[in-house]
Amino acid sequence: MQSSIVILAGGGPAPGINTVISTVAKVFLKSGYRVIGLHEGYKNLFNENPNIVECDFSFADNIQKQGGSALKMSRYKPKNEEFNTTFFVRNNIKLLVTIGGDDTASTANRISKFLAENNVAIQNLHVPKTIDNDLPLPEGSPTFGYYSAKDEGVRIAQTVYEDARTSGNWFVVSAMGREAGHLAFGIGAACHYPMIIIPEMFQNIPVTFENITRLIISAMLKRKILGIEYGVAIVSEGVFHFMSDEEVKNTGIYFTYDEHGHPELGNVSKAHIFNILLQKKLKKLHLNIKSRPVELGYELRCVQPIAFDLMYCGLLGYGVKKLFDEGISGAMVTSDPTGKCAPLYLKDVADENGKVKPRLVNMNGEKAKMIFNNGLQFIEEADYEAARKYVENPEEFDFKKILKWN
Repeated sequence: MQSSIVILAGGGPAPGINTVISTVAKVFLKSGYRVIGLHEGYKNLFNENPNIVECDFSFADNIQKQGGSALKMSRYKPKNEEFNTTFFVRNNIKLLVTIGGDDTASTANRISKFLAENNVAIQNLHVPKTIDNDLPLPEGSPTFGYYSAKDEGVRIAQTVYEDARTSGNWFVVSAMGREAGHLAFGIGAACHYPMIIIPEMFQNIPVTFENITRLIISAMLKRKILGIEYGVAIVSEGVFHFMSDEEVKNTGIYFTYDEHGHPELGNVSKAHIFNILLQKKLKKLHLNIKSRPVELGYELRCVQPIAFDLMYCGLLGYGVKKLFDEGISGAMVTSDPTGKCAPLYLKDVADENGKVKPRLVNMNGEKAKMIFNNGLQFIEEADYEAARKYVENPEEFDFKKILKWN
């Protein structure tokens, strides 16, 4: 029977998934393998009649530069008791290729271990993807999809900035990010936004809505002093990861709640929450500043990959074949800035509980220092006298004092 490989994609979309699928398919087809694409990820893997697609050269070539994923995705995480060997034996699978985050990778390792215990030997290799750029890859290596998502985010964010200037308003933009602020930071820095707020900033104080709104108002006051009546602040949705449920509930904003009593934040715009609370604070201060919310989220995930990700995802796809030929299994495929592919084992980046620690924005790095010290606009002690024209206590809006930065 012809040897086969199977490819699946887990989690949410990211630009470049199809490029990875295409490259992996082409290079294995060239070596005589049958390439099977599995729809709906792990949700479908152990079904009696799984929904599959034959990845021939024509299929692979057609999807190479498309956004989204030609293989339907799923966040489903199978339990150990669901595992069986049927699909792997029936199709003579030699390699399971997974595309996703750390959960997708760890599940692949569990499956591989189960198969080995049942005398079915396969390799499994994982291609890490997320627009959040928060997987702990080697220095200088982004997660694929991040640059394409950021590029589209910058295009929208620049239009928002132009709208602010044209209308004389402020906008509050929220960007996806789980618990890391890479996307918000990258978009805000590229657009020269006067205020960028990411969870990594809050090293010395708790993440609260009060602190977030004061930081935005700090930029508003500084711009007023400069004679500029408009602006944009961008806030990473990652700040929610560090807030208690009580903090979220106390906003007074209506939420639906899951079966554990946690607010379902995915059902509401984060930008809307920030903007409503900002407007309440501005009204208390008698500051007549209009602001509007803009959410940057799902519209970034399925854009066509830019040239960087087309090349990068191609290298990762070739890297799958390289590591497979070397007999490597249970590893993430990485490619450094020179194009060199190497394995990264989950055990080397996970904590004692097996959880992969996210890669956060390095606040001590040169890039962050440059942007936060020189790129943003905010109130400092030298601005207090001028700011008293607008607020009674300008020190309350001193950026560095709010954050307790020296």
